[in-house]
Amino acid sequence: MSRKITPIHYRKLAKIFELEGYALTREEGDHMIYVKPGVKRPVVIPKYSEIPVFVIKNNLRTAGFSRERYFELLERV
Repeated sequence: MSRKITPIHYRKLAKIFELEGYALTREEGDHMIYVKPGVKRPVVIPKYSEIPVFVIKNNLRTAGFSRERYFELLERV
């Protein structure tokens, strides 16, 4: 049975992308921009205490993550 994606703190989401090889390239206001060689679009993580589910899902789609991979990395954080 699949787990439900719930809101998480921005630092936790940033750590997930760092574990997958993304690097913080810049910060603009209250947004962090992560890039990875070979991925065309950057991942933008807002500095919210709880990042909404739709933002998490959009970033997973941009990065090409599956839900399963997201939960694997979430357990490691």
